[in-house]
Amino acid sequence: MASAQTDWAGLFQSWRDGDEAARDRLIAALMPELRQIAAARLRGEASSSLSTDDLINDAIVRFLRFDRVSLVDRAHFIALASRIMRNVLTDHARAKSANKRQHQKIELNTRVDGGQRIDLESLNFALIRLGVIDKALMELVEMRYFGAMSIEDVALATGQSAATVKRRWRTARAWLADAMASPIEHG
Repeated sequence: MASAQTDWAGLFQSWRDGDEAARDRLIAALMPELRQIAAARLRGEASSSLSTDDLINDAIVRFLRFDRVSLVDRAHFIALASRIMRNVLTDHARAKSANKRQHQKIELNTRVDGGQRIDLESLNFALIRLGVIDKALMELVEMRYFGAMSIEDVALATGQSAATVKRRWRTARAWLADAMASPIEHG
């Protein structure tokens, strides 16, 4: 976890005001968390050619392409970084499966739901479907699976109570299990 003494609010405000040095300080301060998230994403993926640093670098490059950032705190940053890492991993898996015509399975979050291995491309299509139905549930899944965020961190990022996040998490998991068990044709 990043230092409790970091002036998160000040750094985020400076970044929103266009201060690239503040952005760089934020990324540096959050690098340990980004490394933890990236390592959790890649753990157990023997066939992946991405390293933890590759995943972080690709995510940061995509992050830096945003013209305007409206993040307000550490939890929002981690949530967005989680979404970007999901996109990097999905794009990487698609590129590999296009070459090999096979699905890549990765271990998602070893601290969430027992760290089961899930086909990333199938999960991505299920998340797209979920996002059409309930964008907030899709974002919750991204934060939990891809961001390794705790229920409390998600509650902070969304402004919901921990109890509400837990209920919505159960709903999202059940929906995804059903969607991945009965996928629709995509392709």
